[in-house]
Amino acid sequence: MPFDSQYHEQAPTREEIDQTPGKVVLEFGANWCGHCQGLSSTVESLLSSAHDVQHIRVADGKGKRLGRSFGVKLWPTLVLLSDGEVVEQLVRPSPDHLTNAFTSFAST
Repeated sequence: MPFDSQYHEQAPTREEIDQTPGKVVLEFGANWCGHCQGLSSTVESLLSSAHDVQHIRVADGKGKRLGRSFGVKLWPTLVLLSDGEVVEQLVRPSPDHLTNAFTSFAST
């Protein structure tokens, strides 16, 4: 699936995420977040070769239920899911940490 360059205010529900088949990178952040912007090119590069991985970017903030259900406190937070099950959750990862985790995730 293609890289999504924007964090969206409209978010799926936790139930929808839990029922999503296949591999998903669920990314929480904000369009104005410097840490999020800094990691964006790494996320885009990784997703460019992983056509079977869906990318969902969610604008997070106070009172956002989906982020709270995953315990999001810092941005970006990336949740790697397979068939609705959390495989790994990365909080403000370095590009190298994300690359290693994603490579392992995408190859399973």
